[in-house]
Amino acid sequence: MIAKAHTRFVRVTPQKARRVMREVRGLSAAKALDLLAFAPQKPALPIRKTLVSALANAEQAARGKGVSFDVDQMVIVEAYVDEGPTMKRFRPRAQGRGARILKRTSHLTIVVGTEAEKAEALKPVKQPFKSAAARRAEAAKAEKAAAKKAKAEEKPASEKKAPAKTAAKPASEKKAPAKTAAKPAAEKKAPAKTAAKKTPAKKTETEEKGAK
Repeated sequence: MIAKAHTRFVRVTPQKARRVMREVRGLSAAKALDLLAFAPQKPALPIRKTLVSALANAEQAARGKGVSFDVDQMVIVEAYVDEGPTMKRFRPRAQGRGARILKRTSHLTIVVGTEAEKAEALKPVKQPFKSAAARRAEAAKAEKAAAKKAKAEEKPASEKKAPAKTAAKPASEKKAPAKTAAKPAAEKKAPAKTAAKKTPAKKTETEEKGAK
């Protein structure tokens, strides 16, 4: 079970911390703990605390997955020191001058795991060598493929717009019968006028009878 632990902003210079870290890199966890417990160097204490934290993280991860955990099988897979921020201080010197003091810090990282996990992590990854000309050719092929895809996407968009114009024509055709349907309404009104002309004729006949 691979687990990692970090300790940041340790008040130790990276140069001194790396001397101790080299001694425990690749050792078993039990042996490294014994070595760091009796090491006289100042960075040994924070490095040992980081190793204990990494082992605790591995045990917690094993419990979460329901896997058995054995400290004796754990090995330090990776152990390295990174440089942290540097604090600048000054010391007064003669004639009003000041000497600069650099207080350096370190970031400690330890990765623990089993022997099989260590072998897999340290296994080199082989990548085929490619010349600059081959890389340029691959980049050119990728650009051409991208251009073809862009053109293929533009064509269907233009084809979809064309049927929309043709679909507008049936709407105008439907309006034409509405005008022709208005003509019968005018034809129906014409007989109403003729009927109005006949009624005055009847009135004249009654008037003639009244006159008689």
